[in-house]
Amino acid sequence: MGKKGDLSNFERGMVVGARRAGLSISQSAQLLGFSHTTISRVYKEWCAKGKTSSMRQSCGRKCLVDARGQRRMGRLIQADRRATLTEITTRYNRNMQQSICEATTRTTLRRMGYNSRRSHRVPLISTTNRKKRLQFARAHQNWTVEDWKNVAWSDESRFLLRHSNGRVRIWRKQNENMDPSCLVTTVQAAGGGVMVWGMFSWHTLGPLVPIGHCLNATAYLSIVSDHVHPFMTTMYPSSDGYFQQDNAPCHKARIISNWFLEHDNELTVLQWPPQSPDLNPIEHLWDVVERELRALDVHPTNLHQLQDAILSIWANISKECFQHLVESMPRRIKAVLKVKGGQTPY
Repeated sequence: MGKKGDLSNFERGMVVGARRAGLSISQSAQLLGFSHTTISRVYKEWCAKGKTSSMRQSCGRKCLVDARGQRRMGRLIQADRRATLTEITTRYNRNMQQSICEATTRTTLRRMGYNSRRSHRVPLISTTNRKKRLQFARAHQNWTVEDWKNVAWSDESRFLLRHSNGRVRIWRKQNENMDPSCLVTTVQAAGGGVMVWGMFSWHTLGPLVPIGHCLNATAYLSIVSDHVHPFMTTMYPSSDGYFQQDNAPCHKARIISNWFLEHDNELTVLQWPPQSPDLNPIEHLWDVVERELRALDVHPTNLHQLQDAILSIWANISKECFQHLVESMPRRIKAVLKVKGGQTPY
């Protein structure tokens, strides 16, 4: 027996095509595998209305969350991005005549474009520091890549044996990754592991110096005199180089400031805005080191092995990698200008 009941739009088109080609009902039924009754009904509907699409309403269970319910769920997400699926479902069901389950909540959120994502971690930027970031961006908005090639970038970073990223998951849409409500702010803090200081420029990677203790002004002065000074005089013999450092307390100590004043005929210290790791391309080199550490076949089991691994990874970072980061500086400056000194995706 041939197929009965309602056909898909494609199948209905095949029926009409067969009949218009001159085939009889019996011949069409035998060719297409549909019943005589179905062939006759579909062709009559086409003759009367000129349409091959089915006029029946779509089948299936009615959606439990209508447009109004979606707006309600959207407000719940906006009020608490970090709410779990259980919490969202519970809050949605309050004062509702018909409750829904967590599976329905998940399906509805996906239909609305929301997914559970890890939040971006960004530094906490005060109003004052936001103004300083904007001032820096305005002062350097006309700098070209050639100008940024004259900057030597530096920073400290700590790498842990057992990493715990403390990630927070939030609900957001695809284009909301930098929405203020989707961010987790961070502050600088100490921790276990291996601490290193490094520097580089567009021309070459600089030294990577392990720090066996907390970095204070005295220790930093040794780094400046033993590593920064020879690097700058070698790479920028015309004294046209800029040395970048952030505003850590040891960097701003009087003995450090006095040293740079004594050597201001050899290099210039770039005046750096506070809370601006997104403007420092060396931060991405730390990310490279971190990823390579996690990708090791044999993970370090003690601090000595961890330090050796870090030094090896740093020495093998490709020239294309760090040059590309320096070449991104004009785009970073534009990003800060666009958000008026706020957080950027970098």
